[in-house]
Order: sequence, then C-alpha cells, then structure tokens
Amino acid sequence: MPALSLTGKSALITGGARRIGRAIALALGNAGADVTVTYRSSQQDAEKTVELLSLTGRQAQAVGCDVRSESQVRQAVAAAASFHGRIDIVVNNAAIFESSSFDQLTLAQWDAVFETNTRGPFLVSREALPHLKATYGRIVNIGSLGGIRAWADHAHYCASKAALHMLTQAMAKAFAPEISVNCVAPGWIEMSEKPDAAAERFASKTPMQRNGAPADVAEAVLYFAASTGFVTGQILTVDGGLGL
Repeated sequence: MPALSLTGKSALITGGARRIGRAIALALGNAGADVTVTYRSSQQDAEKTVELLSLTGRQAQAVGCDVRSESQVRQAVAAAASFHGRIDIVVNNAAIFESSSFDQLTLAQWDAVFETNTRGPFLVSREALPHLKATYGRIVNIGSLGGIRAWADHAHYCASKAALHMLTQAMAKAFAPEISVNCVAPGWIEMSEKPDAAAERFASKTPMQRNGAPADVAEAVLYFAASTGFVTGQILTVDGGLGL
C-alpha cells in the first residue's frame, strides 16, 4: 500500500496546540499538508506546533479561536482559507475532558462540555462547508470510547461524545457526495512519560497490553484524511481493544 499523501492539501485542526492535536497536526504536515491550528489559551504551545510544522517544509499558522463562539469560528475558518487558499481537511479535535460524580454534576459543567465537544464541531463544520464542498474535502471528528461505553463519573463527557458520533453520521449523509465525514474514537491515551496508577491499571485491562499514544490517534486521522473518500459515516475506535 503506498504511503498516504496530502501533498497540495490544507488542513484546519481545532485544539491543535498540544497533545493529541499537535500529533495530528504533525502527522498531516509530514504527509504533505499545510496546516492551520487553533487554540483557545495555549498560545505558546500553538506557536511551538507551528515551529515544528515549519521543519517539515509546510506552511503553518496558529489562530486563536474559542470553538464555542460562532464569530470566532467564522474568523478562524476565514483565516485558514485565506492563508492556504483552500481548505481540504477539517479535524474537530478541541474538547473538554472532565470527571464528576453524577450527583455533584452542575448545569454549568454540563453546558460547558457540550458547548465545546458537540456545538464546537457543529459550528466549525458548518462554517467550513462551502470550502470543503469546493475541494471534495474531509471532516474528521475526534470522539471517544466514552461515547460508546458509559463511564459513571463522566456522564456529561460521555453524552457529549455520543452526540458527536451521531453528528458525524448525520453530517456524512447531509454532506455527501462532496464531503466524507468520519470519526476517530480514542480509548485511554497516555499523555505522560511517567504513567500513574490509573494509567497502569487501564494498560493491564487492554488486550494490546499498553495504553494508546497520540500518534495512534494521528495515524487513524491520517487514514480518513488521505485515503479513499468512499469511506464515510464511520466511527473508528482506537483503544487497543479496551472496549471489547
């Protein structure tokens, strides 16, 4: 199978400043794409991501954007389209992960998670729609194993990601045949070089005997971004078998 190439393409990645978002940005950049990453508060991290992307020879920029804001989303999409001259790929990665026992969960917490995790991808995708139709582009949403398997202390997070999974499938039908829309649903992704007890516990429960890495998620995103556009409406779980 030939290496997946994004030469001549451009990508907009929300929440691309660090962690999984940075790994996705670098994977798409290494595949040949020019990249715009958005950030809400991690400006220095976003600038570092742009610096790393420049080492690949790709054009890259960081744009401040709170995906909860319709006006800021509109400005960010316009900035990406102007900078690159086109938008081929949108990765809806910006998200909030939070724990709370159900009886302590507040309305403010519920709304904040849904505003970022579900409304944000809706706003970004809707705003980018004309650009993606023009390029027969791709949307890749970042869901979660928590949107498939219920976690008692993450009710608001799980519900928001389950909603994003359904939004993925609804958009796949609504945007066809010009645009393919898919979702990557990670399990436990290790962010620290020194795993804590919880991370070690999850690794022991995972059939592949390790936790995921940001690069595992990025590779799945690259598949949806660069391979056949005939695949659409799919939720790809990247969890090492944890959800089985």
